[in-house]
Amino acid sequence: MHAQLHESWLTIPQQARGCAAALGNFDGVHLGHAHLVHTLHTTRPDLPLAVVTFDPHPRELFRPQDPPFRLTLSDERLAALGALGVKHVFQIPFDEAFSLMPAEQFVEDVLYNGLGLKHVACGPDFAFGHRRGGSVPFLAERTAELGVGFTSVSALADAAGPYSSTRIRRLLQEGYPERARDELGRPWSIRGVVQHGDKRGRLLGFPTANIPLGRHLEPARGVYAVTVRLPDGSTKPGVANIGRRPTINDGQESRLEVNLFDYQGDLYGQTLSVVLHRMLRAEKRFDGLDALKAQIAQDAQAAQRVLSSGAAAA
Repeated sequence: MHAQLHESWLTIPQQARGCAAALGNFDGVHLGHAHLVHTLHTTRPDLPLAVVTFDPHPRELFRPQDPPFRLTLSDERLAALGALGVKHVFQIPFDEAFSLMPAEQFVEDVLYNGLGLKHVACGPDFAFGHRRGGSVPFLAERTAELGVGFTSVSALADAAGPYSSTRIRRLLQEGYPERARDELGRPWSIRGVVQHGDKRGRLLGFPTANIPLGRHLEPARGVYAVTVRLPDGSTKPGVANIGRRPTINDGQESRLEVNLFDYQGDLYGQTLSVVLHRMLRAEKRFDGLDALKAQIAQDAQAAQRVLSSGAAAA
């Protein structure tokens, strides 16, 4: 199911008004987010299901010097929310002017008048408005005064505590994409446009597709068994390296280099979605290209073993 994206709260079509909406950043759209959305739908099955979220993530505006941290960018987030049965995604542009809006105005002007919501739900930590002045009790009080339904949904937790984007980021940074998958409810993927590399992979006999990580979180640097979804919807197995390629150059841009097994064709300019299944080894420097070439062949074999063992089952 596809969710419809609305990128301005000022011009909402009539058929998108009157929804029940879950509020939050929804980075990753993990099992905790799914719990929030499902709880809202169970509470108000009579209303179309929606999400109110923001882009960029507020942290990207307030702390631009931080390294990129996003689990999902807008396209991936929209697809994941659609898979949960969400019909409308109200993605509010989070710029400096919007960040100055008082909490009171957010509830009245945006949620009530702008989006015409009939019911809203959020998790226990949701805060909003200028300097995060709006709390869950404040939201409960103001929605009641406006005649809008409200549900506060307790966080979904396991033995280690509440599911959270922060926890999943840590798993990826520690090199455990298979554990991140368990908390996301689906494999973690990086979607991006293939750019021209330095063609060195081709000389080594292993042509690679280069994808800059951009605003995505950088997971543990090293080599991964991956599957790649091509623009036509087909999926190919492969092996990928994440890092700054220490053997070949000292460039500062982190990127994903993917070698698709048994694939011929130019992927430059195409948008690929690369699913990380298992980390095979950490990044390391090799003494010359022959040693690197031998290691790449070993990595490819290791990736094929992981992928054929069923570890890549979505």
